[in-house]
Amino acid sequence: MSTLPLARRLQNVETSAIRELFKLLGKPGIISFAGGFPDSAMFDVEGLRQASAKALAEEPGGALQYGATEGYEPLRTELAAFMRAKGVRDIGPEGLVVTTGSQQALDLLGKTLVDPGDKVIVEGPTFLATIQCFRLYGAEVISAPIDAHGVQTDSLEQLMAQHRPKFVYLIPTFGNPSGALLGLERRRKVLELAVKYQTLVVEDDPYGDLYFGEAPPPSILALTNEVPGSRELVVHCGSLSKVLSPGLRVGWLIAPHELLGKAVMCKQFSDAHTSTFAQATAAQYLKSGRMPGTLRQVRRAYAQRAQAMGDALQRELGDAIEFTQPRGGLFFWARLTGAGGRIQDAGEFARRAIEQGVAFVPGAPFFATEPDASALRLSFATADVGRIDEGMARLKKAL
Repeated sequence: MSTLPLARRLQNVETSAIRELFKLLGKPGIISFAGGFPDSAMFDVEGLRQASAKALAEEPGGALQYGATEGYEPLRTELAAFMRAKGVRDIGPEGLVVTTGSQQALDLLGKTLVDPGDKVIVEGPTFLATIQCFRLYGAEVISAPIDAHGVQTDSLEQLMAQHRPKFVYLIPTFGNPSGALLGLERRRKVLELAVKYQTLVVEDDPYGDLYFGEAPPPSILALTNEVPGSRELVVHCGSLSKVLSPGLRVGWLIAPHELLGKAVMCKQFSDAHTSTFAQATAAQYLKSGRMPGTLRQVRRAYAQRAQAMGDALQRELGDAIEFTQPRGGLFFWARLTGAGGRIQDAGEFARRAIEQGVAFVPGAPFFATEPDASALRLSFATADVGRIDEGMARLKKAL
């Protein structure tokens, strides 16, 4: 037992089960479907090299000096244009704050919104770090059920009516870990519920540009112009990590004016500002016009890998597993069925899989409440088709 005078709030959180799993991945020859990060082979290294060189050549002081907490003005301008191109009509550079990845945006929301004992509704399952973050600030985190089409809005309304949460947190477009895509009508319904119950909705959107065929519906933020009274009830978190480079640590937060101001204040206490060099590089990259081409390349590669993984899961595991083929993002979300008396506990399956030289993440930690022990997450992002096929063959041996 520690003798240090640690804060009591640390008793509410545990070390990430995913990070703990990574400690097991040092075994030579392991094929990992466990990570939640993009393929480094997809990074536009030359484009980023040119962008950083241009940032240093054109405005070295701005790139290397301290900067505004709200963010580097040229980047905020480019990000506002990026969002307008995706249907958010009323956004300007003053309407967003640059964060150190969208993870910081979530932490800022925890700091500015959550008092101990407040209730927060999330999807079940949802991004594990979100559960940990909100619990750290004392929230009671409640899961709303989802299906392949995202959060079930009838159940969400029941939970909102019962618990009157401080806010609702959703990843509506190719969620982590679910891969689910919230349909257009459900998105409108979420906004209607926000207005009806006067409850903030936090939309986390790190994967929305990673679609494989038809583009997804407009973001919840973009749809606020269709639902009167909803604009001031929506918070939007964006990120360049999955589409450009996680190493840049560039994300952004769009929120009602008062909340944005409080978030800036809290960010001042945390890090003063996101790296100005990273921001200047990102600004030059977005300005260069290379992003559309990069996105086309990434979508093609991930679509091929997602199809290969779906085919291999069906071929190798058959009725022992059930899943919905993702239409974008980085993940498969699946359930072990136990058919034919085979294994149904994903934690035990993960241990057997490691012995066979393949890794994935058991799904239970992604639930704030009522975990599903049969669920698991597999990422196809960092494995080529050959390694996917070999990994699925190894998984079959672990059944």
